[in-house]
Amino acid sequence: MKHMPNTGQMTSSRCNTVRRVTRQPLIELRRCRVEFAALICRRCVQEEAFAMVEPKKSEFDAATFLMNTGLGRRIVQLAPKEAFFTQGDPADSVFYLQKGSAKVTVVSPTGKEATIALLSAGDFVGESALAAAPGLRLATATATSACTAIKIKREEMIRVMHEEHDFSDMFLKFLLARSMRVQADLVDQLFNSSEKRLARVLLLMAEFGQPGEPETLIPKISQETLAEMIGTTRSRVSYFMNRFRQLGFIEYDGRIRIHKSLLNVVLHDQLPDADDTTEAS
Repeated sequence: MKHMPNTGQMTSSRCNTVRRVTRQPLIELRRCRVEFAALICRRCVQEEAFAMVEPKKSEFDAATFLMNTGLGRRIVQLAPKEAFFTQGDPADSVFYLQKGSAKVTVVSPTGKEATIALLSAGDFVGESALAAAPGLRLATATATSACTAIKIKREEMIRVMHEEHDFSDMFLKFLLARSMRVQADLVDQLFNSSEKRLARVLLLMAEFGQPGEPETLIPKISQETLAEMIGTTRSRVSYFMNRFRQLGFIEYDGRIRIHKSLLNVVLHDQLPDADDTTEAS
């Protein structure tokens, strides 16, 4: 007679096997959770330790940089008619004009001089020194009033532009504004009469169209300089200035005071006809 297996033992054995099979994934899951928690803990400890030893990055203030002395930069004071630099000098630095006004002039090989730009506080002077290969100054920058400026060495200026994005953004905006101004000057020279060009220069000097309230009293400037800027003679500038005064556009008594009505000459071409015709150049 065959021995029959014990049904109760078989059932118990099967249950134990099921328990082992079912329990194994649970054990693995718990182990994974413990290891993951330990990993997170170690990560947090490492980050805290790194934060403790990592030096905090100092915040860069472009205004402070441009107003104070430091590595590679110093404050310079210039009297009226004193030069920041002269055409042909080594282009080894950039100036930031803190106070005062200046002009940029060029001299031709035959000795003829022309004023190509007027500068005021907040402008950079000699920015062409940042060209890829350092060379010579292509123009002369001269103070037209008492000036305070910070002189920044070329190497220091390049370093700050590479390392401080806020400063490079600010400098790029200045360069774009300067480029647009040069283009507008060229268009003005090509298409407008010398009388209208004079009106535009006077408005630019009074900063009409710029943010904030315009300065109605413009910096002192000679009629010779105005003539150089608009490409005409001093006698023509004298005639135009007297005409503007008669029309109520300016007050001219030592210092020139600009009235907003002069904008009509430039923006709306509302200059009344004169008996004598202005030349196109």
